[in-house]
Amino acid sequence: MKKILLLALCALFAAPNSVNAQFNGQVTTGGGFTGPRSPSVATMTVEQSLSAGDDTVVVVRGKIINSLGDEKYMFGDETGQVIIEIDDEDWHGVTVSPEDTLEIVGKMDKDFMEKTKIDVSSFTIVK
Repeated sequence: MKKILLLALCALFAAPNSVNAQFNGQVTTGGGFTGPRSPSVATMTVEQSLSAGDDTVVVVRGKIINSLGDEKYMFGDETGQVIIEIDDEDWHGVTVSPEDTLEIVGKMDKDFMEKTKIDVSSFTIVK
C-alpha cells in the first residue's frame, strides 16, 4: 500500500512538468511577454554595462566569442568584452554560434576578487 501511495505522489508531481513540456507537438519552456520593454531598461554597450553597479539589470547586444566552460562564455561587441553566465537550462534547446548576434538581459555580477560578469536571465537571437 505504501508503494502505491508513493508511486501516486511521484506521478502527481511529475504530471505538471510533462503536461507543460509538450503542446501541439512543440516544446514549451514557459513563455512570456514579447512586446516593447520599459524605456528604463535600454540596450547598452558592453563598455557601458561594465560601469553599471552590482545587480543592475542590463540589456546588451553582441556575440558569444567562445566558451570558457562551466556555463561561462566570453561575450563582446565593438566596445569590449565581458564574461556572461548562461545556465544550461536557460538555453531551452537553442543553439547559437559566434556569427549570431544576441540581445541578452541579465544582472551585473561584481564579486570581490572575481572578474565582472553578467548573469544572463534571457536572450534573443537578433535577426
